[in-house]
Amino acid sequence: MREKAYSLLLEYNQSPSLIKHALAVEGVMKYFAQENNENKEYWGIVGLLHDIDYEMYPDQHCQKCKEILANAGYNEDFINSVVSHGYGLVSDLKPKHYMEKVLFATDELTGLITAAALMRPSKSVMDIEVKSVKKKFKDKAFAASIDRDIILQGCEMLDLSLDELIEKTILGMRTINKEIGL
Repeated sequence: MREKAYSLLLEYNQSPSLIKHALAVEGVMKYFAQENNENKEYWGIVGLLHDIDYEMYPDQHCQKCKEILANAGYNEDFINSVVSHGYGLVSDLKPKHYMEKVLFATDELTGLITAAALMRPSKSVMDIEVKSVKKKFKDKAFAASIDRDIILQGCEMLDLSLDELIEKTILGMRTINKEIGL
């Protein structure tokens, strides 16, 4: 299943940064799945394919993926999970399952953590701390395209503090640090 998903990702995405982002979100999703005794492979694939349509169809993000994923054999529940990560921005479908809420909350956060890690001398998530990410979170000029409100909404959905969400997301990204170059 994972090989098929990765091939599909590469069919629609050539940008190294988007591929690394997909891998980072996959790692985080698998981390949360393991922590909650859920299906790591399934959660990971949802994370891996969450931006499947973004590079080729940025103006149809979270819409074009419905067709792409359906044609690849993914079911409606899977597709809805992917679409719901764009809630409030490019989708009206609200995350309802825990997995969907994790994806919603961590998608933007992985980008912020990546940007923060790249500013460090080590350029790694292996030594980044929650307080460093939180400092960057508060600096609206840093990685300005990252929507902090989405991250905070995700914290509320998951009933986690910002510190807890950042910590778990860092730990998830550490599981895939070599693959994402961090």
